[in-house]
Amino acid sequence: MKQIETPQQDKEMHFLDHIAVLRGHLIRMTIAVAACAIVAFIYRNFIFEDIILASHHSDFITFKALCKLSHTFNLGDSLCIDDQNVKLQSVEMAGQFSTSLWASFVLGFIISFPYLVWEFWRFIAPGLKEKERAYSKGLVFYASLLFLLGVVFGYFVIIPLSVNFLGTFQVAKIVDNIITLSSYVNLVTNLTLSCGLVFELPILVYFLAKLGLIDDVFMKTYRKHAIVLTLVLSAIITPPDFLSQILVALPVWGLYEIGIKIAKIASKSES
Repeated sequence: MKQIETPQQDKEMHFLDHIAVLRGHLIRMTIAVAACAIVAFIYRNFIFEDIILASHHSDFITFKALCKLSHTFNLGDSLCIDDQNVKLQSVEMAGQFSTSLWASFVLGFIISFPYLVWEFWRFIAPGLKEKERAYSKGLVFYASLLFLLGVVFGYFVIIPLSVNFLGTFQVAKIVDNIITLSSYVNLVTNLTLSCGLVFELPILVYFLAKLGLIDDVFMKTYRKHAIVLTLVLSAIITPPDFLSQILVALPVWGLYEIGIKIAKIASKSES
């Protein structure tokens, strides 16, 4: 005799089906990050010497650009940064190994980010209406582009200035800065990831506007509150120096203004 499924059983089966589909996406996302991380670990010497530790040297592209800018505006060497003479050390037996693993994981996440967004879109796309699916087709491209811009901004602007400030700051001349490798790498990776995620603000605004939770009027009304929140956010994700906080706050504020226009467009398309 055929068993009749109750609405509760049918609902439970649908829920379990969604969990199974989500698990598949998460597994593929994990494999993608792990694969990129393994490649990064294999080439760790190049990654550390030419990428992660590059801002530790005075010939870093940002420092050279600042020096050229200083000469262009007849400021002499006021913006030029000499050798920082900051020594890095590893004080734990497995310190360099564990730091390499962490840096490889972060780099693996950054490299695989477009694929991660694509897997996320594949998961939510079946539940969207045809009109909503059409609007979200550019999610992978724009989310990846904004994340990449944030990573580039953090790496070439925030990190070198932060490393220079914190690495050379002294309370007294008799106190030398001997920075641990893990501290340096954590600064670089955390700032890079933070800037990449902060630059996703327009994407977040778009979806909130499509859901009807916010609109351009709402964002304009709370513009002053957003300024304060931006400064607080900048203070959290940057080292405690004023220049770095301003350099982060300005683009975040610009993204907020762009978000107002995006919210206006998204709200009109829903009306």
